[in-house]
Amino acid sequence: MPMESKDWIDVTTEKNHYSLDHFVIPKHYEKDVSSILIPHGDRIQKLARLIAEDASGPLVVCCILKGGHQYFADLVNAIKALTKANGHSVPLSLEFIRVKSYKNDQSEGVTISLTEGECRDFAGKNLLIVEDIIDTGKTMVKLLERLREYNPKSVKVTSLLIKKTDRSNGYVPDYVGFAIPDAFVVGYALDYNEYFRDLDHICVISEHGKSAYAV
Repeated sequence: MPMESKDWIDVTTEKNHYSLDHFVIPKHYEKDVSSILIPHGDRIQKLARLIAEDASGPLVVCCILKGGHQYFADLVNAIKALTKANGHSVPLSLEFIRVKSYKNDQSEGVTISLTEGECRDFAGKNLLIVEDIIDTGKTMVKLLERLREYNPKSVKVTSLLIKKTDRSNGYVPDYVGFAIPDAFVVGYALDYNEYFRDLDHICVISEHGKSAYAV
């Protein structure tokens, strides 16, 4: 079931732009980000608890590469550290998926990096898809359609971020960290031409940064 908007943190440029002077930024990025949108913090602990309490059995936690890897790693560690109200922990297995959208004159959809055999192994299992950011939602909807062809017991999605954009198709994941403005953000494994993945905080890229790392 999609998470309701009252249950995530709504980030706006008016109230959530933190000065770079208040946090540690790597020197090589000091001119390349204009402000910090989301400081590195413990929102993930709350999402981990929600996921663990909802889990009805073992989870296959699927990381969408590349941008999702930092959220995935922190989330998995947080779930592993939890004990549910009934005293049990949640057994986890891990999977890594590269997803690519395509469109031609016949259809549109996604290709994924797993083999047909690996996908068939999802049958009867509880999948948790871990994504860094939902922008338009189109790729995620197509990915879910593809995964459901293999008859998993359940499929849920968590995304650290969803973008508030007019381009959205309305898709909302089951577990959301933050809703952010329609700005280009980097850090916490979110990249701009493969840069900024080593930045802990989620920041808005500056015009200087766009120019410095343009290809």
